Amino acid sequence: MDKFLIRGGTPLSGTVEISGAKNSALPCLAAAILTPESVTLHNVPYVKDLITQRRLLEDLGATVLTPELRTHVVTARNIETFEAPYELVKTMRASVLALGPLLGRFGKAKVSLPGGCAIGTRPIDLHLRAFEMLGAEVSLESGDVVAKAPKGRLTGADVEFEKVTVTGTENVMMAASLAAGTTTIRNAACEPEIEDLAHLLVKMGGKIRGAGSPVITIDGVEVLGGAEHTIIPDRIETGTFIVAAAITGGELEIGKCRPEHLAAVISKLEEAGVDITRRDETTLVAKRGTGGLRAADVTTEPHPHFPTDMQAQYMALMTQAEGMCRITETIFENRFMHASELIRMGADIHISGNTAVVNGVTALAGAPVIASDLRASASLVLAGLCASGETLIDRVYHIDRGYETIVRKLRSVGADIERISAPVE
Repeated sequence: MDKFLIRGGTPLSGTVEISGAKNSALPCLAAAILTPESVTLHNVPYVKDLITQRRLLEDLGATVLTPELRTHVVTARNIETFEAPYELVKTMRASVLALGPLLGRFGKAKVSLPGGCAIGTRPIDLHLRAFEMLGAEVSLESGDVVAKAPKGRLTGADVEFEKVTVTGTENVMMAASLAAGTTTIRNAACEPEIEDLAHLLVKMGGKIRGAGSPVITIDGVEVLGGAEHTIIPDRIETGTFIVAAAITGGELEIGKCRPEHLAAVISKLEEAGVDITRRDETTLVAKRGTGGLRAADVTTEPHPHFPTDMQAQYMALMTQAEGMCRITETIFENRFMHASELIRMGADIHISGNTAVVNGVTALAGAPVIASDLRASASLVLAGLCASGETLIDRVYHIDRGYETIVRKLRSVGADIERISAPVE
């Protein structure tokens, strides 16, 4: 099992470019199932989750070609099976995104209940109830979700989610694109990744209005065609590198990003003393402000508010901020598992329910730590970068799921970090 060895204390300096958004590429790849024609996607990040998604598409019978780096050409003309097996779904929750397009195009699908990061329960019952509203018959058989459209095609309906769900919104958008009639999704997720998927679906011939708002309207069409689309930059990677600059006391130019996609993150980091300058539409410059870092409370909420995917990185930053900070997590109930590892490094953090209290400034010291999930991995890397001595992070396969070549990127801006591969027994 690979590990990261970090020797901290070096301010980062230089330029880093942001990769495509994993959380946009995943549903966009799934959307290729909706048509027998080819869908070409550019700026697809080379991360473990996308490798898993590609394997899933190929297992279904699709052809996936990579004519050039970060470009995928998916042709789902000859789908041979309608099942996403447990072996794949257990490693990546986003595999459930095959359910909507399979059901929409073929009127049937079988997908194992999902796995993924251990950050709390993330049930797909909201997806399943929505499919039932669209006319599907849904059952659970030996750990598999089996869905069928009795007439071979779904029917448009008024779907209202009782709780905001990103993958649920994406799944219903894809399924409804080929349904008979009009579907209205209320209390829809508003993330930029939802808009990106909608842009692809419209290029394919879909009729979608309101993506990026709480109400999305989809007029179903008979068929969808091929399209070419470029995946948006990863806003969470952008936020992570902003924090990397600030926590190390360095300065980074962050290119190929979309600052408007993380307005709440930028606003909170500026409140906490991070100096963020927008050089142009796709470039930011980030550094610690002259007044130093200061504690600023934050609560995670659905977009456009502060995202749960930046909570762990923010907690690491707050260990270096003057004062007491309260971090309240409202999305996932188990997403403070990184706190105990930060405490091993010297952080002063106390957990009570869904709130973490961080007292700073504390001098972090390198230690052996274990990553529990994707974003927890990032927080431990950030802590290691500013800690004294050596930090050894175990289970870094988590970070491989969502950060493209993070070791290479960090080394290019001065970080002393290396991947240690475990010996083959």
